Amino acid sequence: MKNLLLVASTTFVSLGFVFHSCNTEIKKADIIADNVENAVKHYTIQTDIIEKSGEILNPRTINTKGEIQYIPTDDWCSGFFPGSMWYLYALTNDTKWEKLAEKYTEDLDSIQYLTWHHDVGFMIGSSYLNGYLLGKKEYKNVIVQTAKALSTRFRPTAGVIQSWNVDRGWQSQRGWECPVIIDNMMNLELLFEATTLSGDSTFYNIAVAHANTTLKNHFRKDNSCCHVVDYDLSNGEVRKKQTAQGYADESVWARGQAWAIYGYTVCYRYTHDTRYLEQAQKVYNFIFNNPKLPSDLIPYWDYDAPNIPNEPRDASAAAVTASALYELSTYLSDKKYKETADKIVENLSTPAYRAEIGTNGNFILMHSVGSIPHGQEIDVPLNYADYYFLECLLRKSRLEKGKSIR
Repeated sequence: MKNLLLVASTTFVSLGFVFHSCNTEIKKADIIADNVENAVKHYTIQTDIIEKSGEILNPRTINTKGEIQYIPTDDWCSGFFPGSMWYLYALTNDTKWEKLAEKYTEDLDSIQYLTWHHDVGFMIGSSYLNGYLLGKKEYKNVIVQTAKALSTRFRPTAGVIQSWNVDRGWQSQRGWECPVIIDNMMNLELLFEATTLSGDSTFYNIAVAHANTTLKNHFRKDNSCCHVVDYDLSNGEVRKKQTAQGYADESVWARGQAWAIYGYTVCYRYTHDTRYLEQAQKVYNFIFNNPKLPSDLIPYWDYDAPNIPNEPRDASAAAVTASALYELSTYLSDKKYKETADKIVENLSTPAYRAEIGTNGNFILMHSVGSIPHGQEIDVPLNYADYYFLECLLRKSRLEKGKSIR
């Protein structure tokens, strides 16, 4: 029987000494091959454990005892594990990973009808959409149906896709009416693709409306973004600007900035609207000119966390950002975007962040953060950190071979 995700805080020990004392570096020329070999070893152990159980289990993280935590199919992270296997297939051409990816992707079949939260874009985008792009054309209908489900959350008066329901769990205690989180930008790719696959422009128009409203209301003058904007459903006006996973309402949550740069880069891909490209550049400038960004470019979980430099890093935010930068580099002539992404990947590939085989719950990357305000997933591996790291490797490989990133 699948275990629900257990949440726990862990004590964070500063990694500064590791960054400065580690002399082991992977040669740049070998970095992709070395990381792919490493990932295959981790995920072979991971999938062997699951296959031997006779169940279809979906690993998300580990608890304080180092035990792997599995999640139900309707968890927002459920698509990342099968998505990682699609990327391993793309990186290795080993049909073993294709078969496993199919098995764990198709376990998410029911998500195409899920309407009670917005994260179906993450869930189906990282699983079914990747499978479709790698040849599984029969996944088309699931992608389009999921876009229909996501579209039920569009609120025309405000011009946004509502992120969370306000009658469930801790969200019901915040006094929100129509909360929209910056993470929601990551679900727009599914809508754009659904228009491409179906010819129905409704999905495209919803995605553009959401991107435009978010562009108007989520960003501060310095081009950092807040986490949550709550809208009035009667008139579409902004009610509140707050956070759920950052340090404070006015602070800068690191993964939020990563979602922003990635989301607007994707929006530019489909629309060629230069406002989106410019916003991605502005977020880049905020991140990489920030004096609180460590020299290895792996951010603290919040740029305004009170105990920097003794705060947890977030490798997941770094991986998401690097992946976005590989794509952004294809739209701009400045070499700094790819060079920055390369530096992040090089640093994530060191023992400071990349786990030894047989440790870390068989996840690739260490030192990510889920939600410190909720006391959840602090300084642990996360399946989406692995997913975006593998996406980085695939995009880097394709770029350096002169191929399209997708």
